[in-house]
Amino acid sequence: MNLARSFNEWRKYRQTVNELGRMSHRELQDLGLTRADIPRVARGGSVR
Repeated sequence: MNLARSFNEWRKYRQTVNELGRMSHRELQDLGLTRADIPRVARGGSVR
């Protein structure tokens, strides 16, 4: 079960990174993010 949970968490992380990565600089800026923030946000970290 732990392996399945880890895989699902990784999939959610990758999906979030991919979706945010497709956004334009302006769209990220509207959310208060930079490209450097994407991995932290995808891991569930807070936005400043």
